[in-house]
Amino acid sequence: MKHLISTAVLILLISAFGCSDQKDYGNFVEGLSYLDKRPVRIEIEDGKIKSVVSIKRLSDPGSNIYISPGLIDNQVNGFMGVSFVDTRDELTHEGISLITTSLWEKGVTSYFPTLTTNDHQIYLKNLALLAAAKEDPVLLGSIPGFHLEGPYISPVDGFRGAHPLIHVRKPDWEEFMELYEASKENILQISLAPEVEGAMDFIRKCSDIKSVVGLAHHNGTTEEITGAIDLGARLAIHLGNGLANTINRHRNPLWAQLADDRMSIGMICDGIHLLPEQIRVFYRAKGPERIIMTSDVSALGGMPVGKYLNDIGDTLEITPEGAIIYPAQQVLAGSAQDLSTGVGHVMEVTGCSLAEAIRMASTNAARLYGLDDRGELKPGMRADIILFTMEDFNMDIKKTIVAGETVYSTLD
Repeated sequence: MKHLISTAVLILLISAFGCSDQKDYGNFVEGLSYLDKRPVRIEIEDGKIKSVVSIKRLSDPGSNIYISPGLIDNQVNGFMGVSFVDTRDELTHEGISLITTSLWEKGVTSYFPTLTTNDHQIYLKNLALLAAAKEDPVLLGSIPGFHLEGPYISPVDGFRGAHPLIHVRKPDWEEFMELYEASKENILQISLAPEVEGAMDFIRKCSDIKSVVGLAHHNGTTEEITGAIDLGARLAIHLGNGLANTINRHRNPLWAQLADDRMSIGMICDGIHLLPEQIRVFYRAKGPERIIMTSDVSALGGMPVGKYLNDIGDTLEITPEGAIIYPAQQVLAGSAQDLSTGVGHVMEVTGCSLAEAIRMASTNAARLYGLDDRGELKPGMRADIILFTMEDFNMDIKKTIVAGETVYSTLD
């Protein structure tokens, strides 16, 4: 049985990804605009976009490389064997750096470290560590804040998913404020179940401090969901997942969240968590304006096929198809795919444009969380830019620029 990667090899892995050899990209970068496929030249100055200019042709006329804002992932539970709530091999600064640099290779220039249901002391320790890492200039501002998914979710099997029951509990504002302070007020999203005791008052208080409230791992009624939205809940987390395998065909959490135009939805478009027809229905109900694509990638993302033990000793399995399953309950336990996989997949199954796919994988998240300095290619924005090709709905990242610095490239 394999365990998640040990801290001892992290420095070697980080070195292999080359994050220590960052250089200023230069003044200009070119590509086919993700908006209309026309050639553009972007001037970069002091880590920001100075200008975006249409040009007649690219310097390399045969180039088929697109250019877009970097991807923004609001739900990264871990990656490359490192978990944000691991209790076996403690989270380290090196582990956070490894996740960040590995995601740069996948075109993700901003992400929210996501802490799933766990022990209060683990939360305190890891949030403090993440708060320090957030300020590390080497990570170039790629971590704008954190996502707390749980522990205030449904305790019911199926709706709870792979979250450990021993740590599931009712909303506790005093506890949350202790976590919020440990994070240096950087918990940008808290996801919970609206039907649990105390949830409504908790949602109201979160809205007061501008922490985005998501509904997750729940079996809320229409009345409970509507009440949560009235109080400020704004996002249905990974809709279609975090549900029991068998639900009532009429009275279930799906319809109320799809029907209310005040609520955006999160979609995991890895080809495993949702069927193509589900994605098409969700897309038609919400449109590209109210969908935030997420990876929900776990610590097992990027790891080989096989069985692993998580931080509390449960067995998880990566299948040859790329799914991560929790055999004890026959439910999915996060994704093995990064966000770039979803860009091509959502285009393939919905017929949406590249511009719409990037909107769902970048711009919408930036706007929801008030990240007004990223998510678009406009003068004054952070120069978080990716260059990539699209072949057979496969997004192949060629270059990643974060805050004006090249952090990954296969072109040079």
